[in-house]
Amino acid sequence: MPARTENLATLDGRLRDSFAVTAEFISDIISQTCRRFPSQSQTGKTARVERLIASGAWTDAALALIDLELPQWKIRRLVYDEGEWHCALSRERELPDWLDQAIESHHADLALAILSAFVEAQRVSAPSRKTSVPMVPQDAQPLYEPVCSDNFA
Repeated sequence: MPARTENLATLDGRLRDSFAVTAEFISDIISQTCRRFPSQSQTGKTARVERLIASGAWTDAALALIDLELPQWKIRRLVYDEGEWHCALSRERELPDWLDQAIESHHADLALAILSAFVEAQRVSAPSRKTSVPMVPQDAQPLYEPVCSDNFA
């Protein structure tokens, strides 16, 4: 398993087991998942995330991270039900629920529910190492000999 995938799996477990967000925890999430933070081209958005973290506005910081890192993802649904927050992120909010491939997460803490969905969306959005064309083995077998099978008669 690649290191980034292991980090995201470990981070997902930490999110599930956490009770509240801390500045150290959100910094870990940023360091392990964010490719654009700090962003040279979007210094205003980066500064906003840093201000929100410094002030302890965890929910707003999680929403600002989604805006900075995953601009194509939007919150589709944010619901409190039976003691838990349910968060759904989607690339296509305008599609009906049954056609949309939303990322869904839940947690007792609102910010952690949003951050869980953020981490999962980062995992799904990460570029794949696989190519679209199958790989051809680069080395031939030692007993391989070309044979001409044309019939010249």
